[in-house]
Amino acid sequence: MEIKSGPARAPGALPLVGHLVPLLRDPLGFVRSLPAHGDLVEVRLGPVKTIVVCTPELTRQVLRDDRPFDKGGPVFGRFREIAGNGLVSCPHADHRRQRRLLQPAFRPARLSGYAAIMAEQISEGIGSWPAGQVIDVTAEMQLVAGRTGVATMFAGALPAAMLGPLVDDLNLLLAGIYGRVLRPSPLDRLPTPGNRRYDRVRARLRRTLGELIATYQTGGIDHGDLLSIVLATRDPAGDDRGLSESEVVDQLVTFFIGGTESTAVTLAWALYLLGRHSEVEERLHREVDQVLAGPIATFADLPGLDLTRRIITETLRLYPPAWMLTRTATTDAELGGHLVPAGTALAFSPYLIHHRADVYTDAERFDPDRWDDRYAAAPPRDAVIPFGGGARRCIGEAFGMTEAIIALATIAAHWRLEPLSDREVRPAPGFAMIPKDLRMRVRPRA
Repeated sequence: MEIKSGPARAPGALPLVGHLVPLLRDPLGFVRSLPAHGDLVEVRLGPVKTIVVCTPELTRQVLRDDRPFDKGGPVFGRFREIAGNGLVSCPHADHRRQRRLLQPAFRPARLSGYAAIMAEQISEGIGSWPAGQVIDVTAEMQLVAGRTGVATMFAGALPAAMLGPLVDDLNLLLAGIYGRVLRPSPLDRLPTPGNRRYDRVRARLRRTLGELIATYQTGGIDHGDLLSIVLATRDPAGDDRGLSESEVVDQLVTFFIGGTESTAVTLAWALYLLGRHSEVEERLHREVDQVLAGPIATFADLPGLDLTRRIITETLRLYPPAWMLTRTATTDAELGGHLVPAGTALAFSPYLIHHRADVYTDAERFDPDRWDDRYAAAPPRDAVIPFGGGARRCIGEAFGMTEAIIALATIAAHWRLEPLSDREVRPAPGFAMIPKDLRMRVRPRA
């Protein structure tokens, strides 16, 4: 194959800072503009070059070939500061072993048990909402998802008084990742109040989870929860050992981020979209009224909650929680006819792919019916990547989808959330696409 010249360069780079200004001012708009310049586009984070992959086909190649395009780059470098060498952030060399050890916790047979815990925690979480009052939707969803995550991971062993601070710590760390990605790493060593707070909160989060693990190991009791399964699993394909204490902490931080932040953000955006599309909301209410056998959605109800599932899927398309991810080329590789030298940082964006007008019909429109099996122009598989792809596809995809569907259906069975105005809510720049200042009024359904 003839090797082309280097990737196109995104316009607007400034001396010294590169594209930091548009990435800070309007990161999503900047990312959406890149495909107009080529399939691979070079951007600069200060002096650092990053190649952004802009097509579904090349993104699939990067996700599939996880050895030459390994976890790394600026986003995962910063994520490792929090999650260590967990399943999401570990390199290719560690991934297969970790996946084998963690797979028993996510077997389909366990999902019904997790779903029962989810349903109970979600019901309790939304039961105390003040009728007629305005709530911070994102904060409420974070607490609901946090309760559910703690119950499924630790069988409720985390005291209730610790849940709020733990979720707050997680939010602060994730909110800080984006800024740290865009700034030179030597600035991390400056004793600024922000750096000191970030380091203090990171240490506290890991210490709290480490103490929980120690409690479990001392007690020696199988609680039937995710942590008990992870601690008991051994690797028959390796040395028949389990995960070390440090590795377990890494996995719990990773699961807590995925099970709390990603689910909470998805639910918050789903409620926002339903508030702006009353006809879809009315159809959802009809579905839950017909399908649910009781006041709480259960695992047995999932097959009948088809519209609920499609609403979650469409929300993940429009607002994928992890909107920009990175990789590192570990060897010279060919991508789209271009030579990518070893050491090159690459980035791909589920948000970019999901908003391509040449891939999705009326891409900016909220349309859950595009995921109906009867839809004439179903999106291609390569263009649906909220959970990644290849060998590194999210191990908790079924877990997360089950939780989101049960939560949305249970909320819809009890409440209608009304927007306070027609103002468009925009994402706050960060590691996840968190709705900025999303407040809605909760009305009990008759």
